[in-house]
Amino acid sequence: MSSKKNLLIVEDDLGLQGQLRWAFCGYEIAVAKDRQEAVALVRRHEPPVVTLDLGLPPNPGGVSEGMASLQEILALAPYTKIIVITGNDSQEHAVQAVGAGAYDFYSKPIDPDILKLTIDRAYRLYELEMENRRLRRAGHSSLEGVIAVSPGMKKICRTIEKIAPADVTAFILGESGTGKEVIARALHQLSYRREQTFVAINCAAIPENLLESELFGHEKGAFTGAVRQTRGKIEYAHEGTLFLDEIGDLPRGLQAKLLRFLQERVIERVGGREEIPVDVRVICATNQDLKELIAQNQFREDLYYRIAEVTVTLPPLRERPGDAVVIGRALLEHFSRTQGKAVRGFTDDAIRAIETHTWPGNVRELENCIKRAVIMVEGNRIASEDLDLPASASPEQQSLSLNLRQIREHTEREALTRAITLVNGNLSRAAELLGVTRPTLYALLDKYEMRG
Repeated sequence: MSSKKNLLIVEDDLGLQGQLRWAFCGYEIAVAKDRQEAVALVRRHEPPVVTLDLGLPPNPGGVSEGMASLQEILALAPYTKIIVITGNDSQEHAVQAVGAGAYDFYSKPIDPDILKLTIDRAYRLYELEMENRRLRRAGHSSLEGVIAVSPGMKKICRTIEKIAPADVTAFILGESGTGKEVIARALHQLSYRREQTFVAINCAAIPENLLESELFGHEKGAFTGAVRQTRGKIEYAHEGTLFLDEIGDLPRGLQAKLLRFLQERVIERVGGREEIPVDVRVICATNQDLKELIAQNQFREDLYYRIAEVTVTLPPLRERPGDAVVIGRALLEHFSRTQGKAVRGFTDDAIRAIETHTWPGNVRELENCIKRAVIMVEGNRIASEDLDLPASASPEQQSLSLNLRQIREHTEREALTRAITLVNGNLSRAAELLGVTRPTLYALLDKYEMRG
């Protein structure tokens, strides 16, 4: 297998093609004379760097073939670095191309030595970005769908890993949008039930008169419109996992029936007399204070203690230092791919805006914000105005004790998390940002158990 770096040259001039082949003989070169060939080669090889003649002849519709090629290549391979080649009289078009996502431009006549410097720099940037993405993936938790660098969330991830195989009934607390269902699915995926069905039901989304049938099923003729026997969600989850979201909204009349099921692990369909055994792991979640509902006689205390064998409380995003930026970058990469946009990252002011916003809607609000920005942004980097978020610092969310050791450790940990997040996991840059040597940074990461 060749160890040469891949380079795609898109050029319709046969003489210039030969000159570039000769000048860049140290590369694994592919050549395309038009957009169709270029797109086919990008699909086949996904080259890290492309040189693109912006002056390709226009297509029959009169549209610039060079700009069309640029847009199509970036839609297929948004991380590929494209260096557009242009004549001295077309530099305005080159600037437009850079604004549309090209890495750089180079004006004819071509000096191969100078162009090679630009290509080499593009390769280094591509490789750095690939390494940063690898580090971000390595920094993700072992829980599917969970992205976290904050100490609080990492502790929760360790808790989930411990309780997942135990098959206990888990109770997940957290504000709306904090990812309660994501955690529930992670519990399922780490359990021995992972090959079976995960069934989720939102107790607040179904009218009270239909919820009993939805949960327990019904027999034919049990009520008007019951024209056939129907299994409920609990039966469908047999040998798998049942996730009851917004359990605090479960009508009190159904709470007794759910309690009996949790105690006996048998159900009766609406209108039926047969006891049906069901083997299922139950996970419940709510954003309400169930103890307050118990005090108001709206929730059964015995049911509360039955569902809360293990309680996991998810912190809001504003109390998860570093997580908003890391999640934001992962969402940006996802939506750039799904929306076919060549958006490369955030500007510094956008990162500050993400980091300081209080996110009352938590991860759900962040997801909507990034998706909207990716769709609406005109350049290849998202700025704070694209996010429509203030860039001012938020007030401190938690009061600290006056213990100097605790204050120092808290500050050091937050500084480490923030620095590593801001530089996308590049430890050399993080050490420089923190004003310490790499060995000192490694020692601090080991101290706070923050290394991979």
